[in-house]
Amino acid sequence: MLSDNELLRYSRHLLLEEVSEAGQHQLKQAKVLIIGMGGLGSPAALYLAAAGIGHLVLNDFDDIEVSNLQRQITYQNSDIGESKVEVTKERLQQLNPDIKVRSINKQMPEQQLKMELTMADLVLDCTDNMATRQMINKACVEAKVPLIVGAAIRLEGQLMFFDHSQIDTPCYHCLFPSSEEQTLNCSNSGIIGPVVGTIGTLQALEAIKYFVGLPSGIKNKLKLFDGKTLDWQTFAINKDPQCSVCGQA
Repeated sequence: MLSDNELLRYSRHLLLEEVSEAGQHQLKQAKVLIIGMGGLGSPAALYLAAAGIGHLVLNDFDDIEVSNLQRQITYQNSDIGESKVEVTKERLQQLNPDIKVRSINKQMPEQQLKMELTMADLVLDCTDNMATRQMINKACVEAKVPLIVGAAIRLEGQLMFFDHSQIDTPCYHCLFPSSEEQTLNCSNSGIIGPVVGTIGTLQALEAIKYFVGLPSGIKNKLKLFDGKTLDWQTFAINKDPQCSVCGQA
């Protein structure tokens, strides 16, 4: 049951037949782990908190720098030098005091990530390096936890959704089998703020759709966004039977 305050707070959700009170209750019960509180994690966390996701776990180990403020919209100038996850936790609880927010202010080792996944219904990968993405993917495959992956650089974005709770789902490693670190990143190649914000916001949208039971148009697909033209390209991701993470090998 939703309280009177919740009925008022989420009234615009309740007007939607795709959500209604039943869907809002599902959001209230949901547990989401967001890994990475940068340009992707900032808008994703804000929208999920505002939407009433009942349990959010935030993971990052960075402190806020002045260069972050161009795109990481959770933070303000006065936050420079503070922990990203602690500042975000405070902002989210101010935004929606009815939800529970927990912060993990360190780089999680694989065993701790596996433990966190036993308590998560869904993971948002908002990180920015290949090694971490591969570790998150492997842990989600083993735990059978759905994973929404976002990435952005320059004026380009990527969006993927792997529902590992289903049988014969491909994984991130099927698409990117190499664990070699990419040479390009935001630090050396740049990023336009709204591009990374677009991808992070869509990660939040896909999470909300998942919990209220709306079908996703990006499951097992790679969506590429061109910020110059606003065009999208879509590619199917096929399961690799020889994948060392999710295949039969």
